[in-house]
Amino acid sequence: MGSFFILKRVYAHCDIPCGIYDPHTAQIAALTVLRMLELLGDSKNAHDIARYVVVKEEHAEKCKNEVRIIWGDFFKAEGSNAEVDRLVHQIMELASKARQGSERKCGEDLVDAVNRFAELFWVKSGIGTKSVTAPYKVKAKMVIPEL
Repeated sequence: MGSFFILKRVYAHCDIPCGIYDPHTAQIAALTVLRMLELLGDSKNAHDIARYVVVKEEHAEKCKNEVRIIWGDFFKAEGSNAEVDRLVHQIMELASKARQGSERKCGEDLVDAVNRFAELFWVKSGIGTKSVTAPYKVKAKMVIPEL
């Protein structure tokens, strides 16, 4: 007997789609990667090193996932944008490289790329941005919306 429905697994930020997107989560994840890289550079304790590596890898993947969602659901909804497409590819590469290594520079580059992505997101949303120093233990710049 045939089925009335063909079920397919779908992965998305929101199945509706809800239209609620914000690059802040990707920025926090990128800043966390950078902070873990800083801590790795200062640590000699094997237990701490193991914990920093796990957190760094989790947040690098979270960054990639958040950027993919916004890219696929928000930016791609209105067609292709060469700068955004190149930037997303760069973020994917940098986050993977951060997972694999321990160089602080890679974390800095990831934060910079995600900040540019956030800037493009807010500009496309019709909202201006500004760059501020992150209010966290990691001292890096963040692009935030001017609300």
